[in-house]
Order: sequence, then C-alpha cells, then structure tokens
Amino acid sequence: MNHSENSDQIKELVQQQFSIGNKVIAYLDEDGFQNTEGLQFFNNGYEAAEFCYENSTDFDHYRMISTDSFLKLLDDRQEQNKSIQIKNIDMNQENYDYLKNQVKFTGFGEGLENELKAKIEKNEPTFQINYEHKFGKDEAVATLNFRKSDQQDMYFFNNYHMAVKQDGQKDPVAQTFYVGKDNTFTAKEAYNLLSGRAVNKDLVNKEGQGYNSWVQLNFKETENSGNYKLKHYTEAYGFDLKGALEKLPIKEMAVPEDRAKLIDSLEKGNRQSATFLMNGTEQKRFIEANPQYKSITVYDGNMKRIRNDQKEGESSSQSTAQENRKAQKQDTEESAAPKAKNRRSKSQHV
Repeated sequence: MNHSENSDQIKELVQQQFSIGNKVIAYLDEDGFQNTEGLQFFNNGYEAAEFCYENSTDFDHYRMISTDSFLKLLDDRQEQNKSIQIKNIDMNQENYDYLKNQVKFTGFGEGLENELKAKIEKNEPTFQINYEHKFGKDEAVATLNFRKSDQQDMYFFNNYHMAVKQDGQKDPVAQTFYVGKDNTFTAKEAYNLLSGRAVNKDLVNKEGQGYNSWVQLNFKETENSGNYKLKHYTEAYGFDLKGALEKLPIKEMAVPEDRAKLIDSLEKGNRQSATFLMNGTEQKRFIEANPQYKSITVYDGNMKRIRNDQKEGESSSQSTAQENRKAQKQDTEESAAPKAKNRRSKSQHV
C-alpha cells in the first residue's frame, strides 16, 4: 500500500471518529501519520492528555492534537510530502474546567476557582493552592498540589496535604491524600479520618478489582512517606452497620428515609446526631461507626463518650466499675472452661 493509500485510510478513520464526537487524537510520534494502529481517540482533551501521560515512556512518546488540526496536517503531508512541525492544541480552558470540577467534587468547593485559573495561566511546572475550613470548633488546613505533565501542556491535581487541629488539642494531625480516578477521599472524609473515625468506601485494588471497606488511620504506624498506615475492615470482617444501629433505641431508625440518611452520614465518617428514646423521653445523642469493634460509639449532648448500656444518670466512674466487674466475672468463667483454639484475626488488610 503506498503512502497516499495509507493517508486516505487514516483520514477515513479520523473523520468517522470525529462524526461520533471524538474531537481529540493521541498519537505515537510519527506512527500516527503512517498507520491507524498508532491512533487513540477521545471526546475531550483531558482524557487524551491523561492517556499520553500514563503511556509515554523513555522510548515511546505519545502526543495529542485536535481532529481538525490532524486532518489539516495530514492533507499537507499528503500534498506536499514534507515534514510537519506539530503544535499541540491549547488545552488551558479545558484543563481549567476539568480541574475546577475535580477540586469541587473532592470537597473543596468553588471558592478556589479564580486562584486555580491564575495559577494555570502562569504556566509554572508545579503550583499549590491553600485551603482553610472550620468543622465546628476543629480547624482544617489543606495544601492542594498540582503538577504539569512532562509530555503535555496539562496540569494534574495529584494530591492534597491536610492538617486537622481538634478543639482542645495542642498539635494538629496531618496526612497526604492522593487524588485520582479511584480511591480518592473527599475533604470531609479526610477530616473524619484525621479525627480518628472510620470511613466506608468503594475502593479498587492494584489488580483493578473493586471492593468495599471501612478505612481508618492507624496512628501507631507510619509509612516511609510519613503517612499513617490504613486499617481496612472489609465486608468479610463482618461489621453490620444497620444491625449495630438496630440494637440501639434510635428514633430515626423507624423511618426509612431518616434511617437511610443516618446510615449514609455514618458511612462518610461523620459523628452524627441521633434521637434516643429512653424511659419514654427523647434524649439527644451523637453517634459514630466503630467497625473495629463492630459497634456504635455513643456520646451525650456534651460530646462525652458513654457506654451503650450505661444507665441514664449513671456516672462514668460507676459505669467503668460495673464494666470491670463484668470483665472479671467473664475471665473467671473462661478460665474454668476448656480453652478454644487460636483463631486468625478476621481483619482484612488490602
């Protein structure tokens, strides 16, 4: 097949892709002008840039161009058979639009849009945007990190570093959270994790397989990067949030809509208010999911933690003494019974 026939075949494919909405092409260096195998089609520039970023190596370099520009260059090449200097399309506006939405839906709102646009226009290799927010009396400070691709004129929102200083605490707790298509924690979920609570997420492992898990920071162990390690409690671990809630006298559990909202809030890692029906009266409580112990942690109206079986008006010292007596009785019973075989922990770490 001669060069002209190759060009006609490529042109036909490109026009067909353009007709179904694919406006941007990623191509492998000069191969894109030689055969159709070197072409990848996308309906927006960001996806094309991401493909080029992820698939380029030291030997293979993917580039991107608009469909219109590609066809024009292909015509020039066919007619004049000369070397073409390819100029990448201007993706600043589309890059900004994508990052703006990514920042918004990661939970940082719309207040950073002007600064984001100004940073992109400066065209520096990397840039940062600072964010501050108060969750009640707790203070959260985050730094959003952006990096320009080595292959394309596009920025990527790589990660954000958040530090949370809880009310009454001297020092903040910090962690870096990575941003991508999968396994991204929102700003509120990050705050909840740094506050010691667990978050329920649909995640993807290294093999690309999806799974659901409760995730909690392990403040006793850190990675080489300085991040706290994650504790995972998958479905196999056996924590039943709905079942744990049904053991408590929670008014909202009786109304399907209220029950769904309560469960959704707890799965996000929130400490959620709830109405307890006790001795014919309504008592305001605050609750949070505790997957490690397959239970619900309960706080009174003053945010003081109470045991689920602690009686109204009973002091914490009385409750603790009663708990200790039960533990001693259980130890005595267990010592008199045959010892069970050791079992492996049910905790699943992915």
